[in-house]
Amino acid sequence: MPELPEVETMRRGILHLVGSRISRAEFPSGPKRPISTTPAPAAIVAALQGGRLAAVERFGKRLALEIISSTRRRWLVIEPRMTGLMLVASPPTADHVRLIIHLHRAGERRRQPLVFWDQRGLGTVRLVDAHGLERACGRAILGPDGLAVTADEIAAGLARSRRAIKVALLDQRAVAGIGNIYAAEILFRTGLDPRTACHRLSRQAWTRLAAATRTVLAEAVRLEGSSIGDELYQTPTRRPGRFQHRHRVYGRAGQPCPSCGTAIRRIVQAQRSTFFCPRCQSRTGRPVS
Repeated sequence: MPELPEVETMRRGILHLVGSRISRAEFPSGPKRPISTTPAPAAIVAALQGGRLAAVERFGKRLALEIISSTRRRWLVIEPRMTGLMLVASPPTADHVRLIIHLHRAGERRRQPLVFWDQRGLGTVRLVDAHGLERACGRAILGPDGLAVTADEIAAGLARSRRAIKVALLDQRAVAGIGNIYAAEILFRTGLDPRTACHRLSRQAWTRLAAATRTVLAEAVRLEGSSIGDELYQTPTRRPGRFQHRHRVYGRAGQPCPSCGTAIRRIVQAQRSTFFCPRCQSRTGRPVS
């Protein structure tokens, strides 16, 4: 968390800043441990000064802010990881503000701060050129995007794997953007037992899986992601997401399956919680309405 829907919501929530100039940037000092940056914070601050925000892109769970200056074109790649947020509103706390980019438009006096806030400090910020962007977000690192992945693409990456399908879906080289929450929801919609080995899936199962991936992620984007637990995740304007109200299995251990009434099970796979319906989800898979 955040996964693809949350990061896409961040991207859409700051798109209105494209075209703005960067008057200054800062990495506030504070009592919390600093986040990982490449290069050092002072070098990033100097490089951003006076640049123009030309585009905001998403690669899987990563944001890439295209910055154009008079002489160079670079990207600020931000990976929120567990608790990172991109905000255009006041942050939840001052101590966990990691980066502030002060923006303004020509002819306007109002300045708009763009804030990267990260409670746990596991997020990363990298300033890269075109080659660095390829190394950070290219096809050698990230597979096809979950919002558009096809059956051929997902099968090409996973069909020969002997890993359990739930574990394999978390591999960003296979499909970019899926994390623990959405893997559980996708497999429920597909009717697949999360313990099923990838190499045992039929062509029809891969087709259903790709379709469910696109559908679940698109629905979650429309509802601006999932705010679970303490609702730490928020949109750039500090609204909670709403897809958690559509979760059919994730976080619902012991509760009745919305399709058949069987109690949802929780197991642990690769040190992560997995939630599924033992009746609706089989080793061969069938769509769940």
